[in-house]
Amino acid sequence: MLLKISFLAAMKLADSPEVDTLIETALEEDMPQGDITSESIIPASSVSRAIFLAKQAGRLAGLDIAHRVFQKIDLSIAFKKRLEDGADFKKDDILAEVRGHSIALLQGERTALNFLQRLSGIATTTRQYAWAVKGTKAKILDTRKTTPGLRLLEKYAVRMGGGENHRQNLSEMVLIKDNHLRLAGGVDRAVQLAKKKARPGIKVEVEVTDLKGARQALAAGADMIMLDNMTLPAMRQVVHFLSGRVPVEVSGGVTLERAAQIAALGVDYISVGGLTHSARAVDISLEFEE
Repeated sequence: MLLKISFLAAMKLADSPEVDTLIETALEEDMPQGDITSESIIPASSVSRAIFLAKQAGRLAGLDIAHRVFQKIDLSIAFKKRLEDGADFKKDDILAEVRGHSIALLQGERTALNFLQRLSGIATTTRQYAWAVKGTKAKILDTRKTTPGLRLLEKYAVRMGGGENHRQNLSEMVLIKDNHLRLAGGVDRAVQLAKKKARPGIKVEVEVTDLKGARQALAAGADMIMLDNMTLPAMRQVVHFLSGRVPVEVSGGVTLERAAQIAALGVDYISVGGLTHSARAVDISLEFEE
């Protein structure tokens, strides 16, 4: 089952207990005993205005998280968004502005930027893949190759980039991969066991590496078939054989160029681990203007 979360629910992510805990942990990591630099040289009464400035073009994700960081430090800080998550921005665009006690702004600066740069990097990378398959029926999926503890946020960033979420965790869907098949004794037995023991309504997906495996998975009753690290000609053969009988996902070594080629075969989904494990952070800074 692919994870479907409405845009409205996504926008409420910053207010969730899970995200609150992440932010509190990050702030504790960054200033376990306060910000001794700012507290030593900045008057407590000092008030400043600062802007989040894009140093390069990208796709925005994490602005509400950045806002929440400052709320955790000082509820009196005013945060004004210029753009919403999911919007594209250009170099030198102002993404948001903050106004409040100078020390509080300095205390939240790095943590807010760490979230914002990382999530915008994932959204930007995802957008590139989504554009690469535009005009086909293929959807770009993420994987579980996420930063420990940040999966909820990183999968949110994928959605902001135009991708979709695969399973959030091991409890949501049966995905039988190569190691499972070795231990279970093959495709037939693995699918039969999964169908018998999984909760009602749980989908069963099977990873295969050739046409023979696809035939076995289909005959065994798999709800979805993943083609892993296959050549384009081999994929074409399997897609033709399955002919829309079950959704087909492709995984393994998917570059931007290869994504377009795979999508043209008529597959339903293309999963890309690099959306989260290799995305480069977008360069964004917090510039104090007064």
